[in-house]
Amino acid sequence: MSDLSKAWTYALGERAVKRLGYGAMQLAGPHVFGPPKDRDRAVAVLREAVAIGVDHIDTSDFYGPHVTNQIIREALHPYPDDLVIVTKIGAKRGPDASWQPAFSADDLTRAVHDNLHNLGLDALDVVNLRIMFDARGPAEGSIAAPLAVLADLQRQGLVRQIGLSNVTARQVAEGRGIAPIVCVQNAYNLAHREDDALVDELAAAGIAYVPFFPLGGFNPLQSMTLSRVAERLGATPMQVALAWLLRRSPNILLIPGTSSVEHLRENVAAADITLPDDAMAELNRITTASDAD
Repeated sequence: MSDLSKAWTYALGERAVKRLGYGAMQLAGPHVFGPPKDRDRAVAVLREAVAIGVDHIDTSDFYGPHVTNQIIREALHPYPDDLVIVTKIGAKRGPDASWQPAFSADDLTRAVHDNLHNLGLDALDVVNLRIMFDARGPAEGSIAAPLAVLADLQRQGLVRQIGLSNVTARQVAEGRGIAPIVCVQNAYNLAHREDDALVDELAAAGIAYVPFFPLGGFNPLQSMTLSRVAERLGATPMQVALAWLLRRSPNILLIPGTSSVEHLRENVAAADITLPDDAMAELNRITTASDAD
């Protein structure tokens, strides 16, 4: 079994973290709503993640809602000194499990306090402002008003560092003019690379880029090329997809999620994979349209 004791690191604000972390979204119930079927299993995954070296966990109090953060607290509190917990605000859940925007000052302030309460913290390490202008993906629009609220909460000492999620390059530029931004979290993976230019721009600025859905999300990546490369390397396709992201740019931090200890260990083992140049070139040619099974 692999561990992350020698994994590459990158700055996440004032803290250096290993580049392969853990995303806690799948610890909630179906459709990220309600409790998990097996709470003990969820607790075990979190404890195993920390035991094998994961030092940053991505979560949100709107997962469940409240459920995921409560499980994190049960599993890991009091938290290890080197553990960075990254959360996000800007949404809430309806009673029908719908995802609803929540950008008012009251909504954002309440979300920060809910995260603090359910995680058992006095201050949040990193808070991502998640923009939900368009369900299909990032859409243009000013983020100044909600980001100003989050910056004020930072000045109050409730938030240490600020990130952005589901944003366009223009919104990142606007945000950097309002407050220091330590990370950007957008949809990005081997087959969906619309953010290529943004990844490079952020790398030049020393800002972390955190792909959500690094393995394709609810519809896992399917690619004949990916499968061929994985077979040659003696790895799984998902491990190779993670290894590609690690090599793609040094500022990429990964947060693959799972509710299984076995899959967690498999994901972590991706840090041990070295992609040769020919494999990297082959993977770079993958496109969603032309390489589907």
